[in-house]
Order: sequence, then C-alpha cells, then structure tokens
Amino acid sequence: MARKTQTAPRKVRIREGDKVMVIAGKDRGKESRVTRVFPRQGKVLVEGVNTVKRHEKPRGQTMQGGIIERDMPIDISNVMIVCDDCGPTRIGMKVEADGTKKRICRKCGDEL
Repeated sequence: MARKTQTAPRKVRIREGDKVMVIAGKDRGKESRVTRVFPRQGKVLVEGVNTVKRHEKPRGQTMQGGIIERDMPIDISNVMIVCDDCGPTRIGMKVEADGTKKRICRKCGDEL
C-alpha cells in the first residue's frame, strides 16, 4: 500500500484578512478577503470565490438539510495580494533594524 507523505508547510506570504484578487480560474478578476490559509496544502479560502453547491443531510433537530453553497479553497498561486495604492502586486520582505520582518509592496514599497 502506498503511504501518504506529509508535505512541509510552504512559505506563504498571504495571511488571513488580506485583500486578494483572483488571477486565474473561473472567478478571475474577483477581489475579496482571505478567510483562512492552508499552508500545508498551499491553498487559501477566499470569501465568495470558488463557490460550489453541496447536498447536505439534516443533522439533529435544528440543522436543516438541502442544497448549500460553500466556498472551497483555491490554490495560493491563483491569487495576488492587492495594495491599497497600486492594485495587485507581488510581496517583498524587508528586515527592520530590530530584526523583525515586514511585508512590502513590490511596486510602491509601502508596508502591507
């Protein structure tokens, strides 16, 4: 039997709460916020992007079943962070004098 190998967490520079734009796929051009990051899988969950319909059974007395729309994770390479000043951009890293790292916009140099 083949064993599932665990992959190491990728170097992810996108964090929860960041505003991103989808650059590939069926939702290309949409801008929204990141709700969750999955570094091991290299995926992010973005509000209102990659929405699918799931058929759910009712569970318990209060939970209602039916067709439910859910957002599914999208690959991290298909999203690009949006700078407030210059729009979609790449992310750079800047090391401060005290040793802390800051994310910066590659176009304008502002801190993200």
